[in-house]
Parts: sequence; C-alpha cells; structure tokens
Amino acid sequence: MIQFAQFGGSLVAIILLAWLVHKLGLGGDMRIRNEQQARELADEAESGFEPVEIAIDRAGYSAIMRDAGGRILLLRRHGANFAGRLITLRPDARLDQGFLTIFADDKPFGPVTLNLGNAAQEWAASLRRLEKSSA
Repeated sequence: MIQFAQFGGSLVAIILLAWLVHKLGLGGDMRIRNEQQARELADEAESGFEPVEIAIDRAGYSAIMRDAGGRILLLRRHGANFAGRLITLRPDARLDQGFLTIFADDKPFGPVTLNLGNAAQEWAASLRRLEKSSA
C-alpha cells in the first residue's frame, strides 16, 4: 500500500510540474517561423539592427541577415533562446550544396550550419566580400 501511495504521489507531482511548465511557456520548440520573428530576434541580439535581407535556415534553428549598412548578423538557437553575433570580419565558412557553415571568430558561439538551399551560394559570396582579419 505504501508503494502505491508513493507511486500515486510521484505521478501527481510529475503531472503538476508538466502543467506548470506548459503554463509558463517553457521548453517549447523554439524555431524562427518567419521574417517578422527574425527581425524581432535580430533587434534583441543587436539593438537597432534592421535587416533588409534575411535568410532563415529551413529547419528554423538559425538565420543570417544583412542591414542597409552591409553589416551581417548571424542568429542561432541556444537552448530555449536565440543568440546573435555580428560578423564584421570574413569568417571561415564552408559551402556544401545548399548548406553554409560559418565559423564565427567568437569561439564560444560555435559553428553554425544553415540549410539555405540556392541562397547559400549568395550568402557565401557576401561573406567573402567582408574584410579579412589582420591576424
């Protein structure tokens, strides 16, 4: 009987915790769904960044965008949030079919692979136009 009570109490606690997580909106499937959301995330990552060109990864886990001044911002999913980095110098990048992998100078940010389809070549070319690092 004690084991049954423990099991029942644990089950109720798990259900209550799952309900609370759902109500707080935690742990959802975070993806960039559209350009408007990408614009909002860009402004959160770099205040005042207003993209004129946006390419969203087909899975919605990352995006790359350019503003009118030619600055490039890279967004990536980081847990339940998104992190962004301005790409000011030419990064190491690899183009493979429709996939573009960018190795930003910020090592903790890590490499980002975007599935951009045909747009991957255009974005790779725009990265090559950035100034080279002096190191």
